Amino acid sequence: MHQLADCTHHARVRMQQRGIDAEKLDLLMAYGRASHDHHGHVLIHMDRRALKAALKARGHGAAPALDRVRGIFAVVGKDGVIVTVGHRYRRVRR
Repeated sequence: MHQLADCTHHARVRMQQRGIDAEKLDLLMAYGRASHDHHGHVLIHMDRRALKAALKARGHGAAPALDRVRGIFAVVGKDGVIVTVGHRYRRVRR
């Protein structure tokens, strides 16, 4: 389980503003897919492959909770601290 202490103040404020609770963030960090942004940070998001793996691990009863996680992202710094979170409106390119 991911601790909110591992978030910057900025990330906690953005979570509150954007309606992203700790449970959604925990699911994202546990099952999300990482991609580098080429600026020293890692973008964590839930793509189809990660969603299928999470459903397999947690069972299909977790589908509604995982569906709500599908549209969010987190940016993690080099030190493993979550810098910011938000909602995806565009596709994440790899």
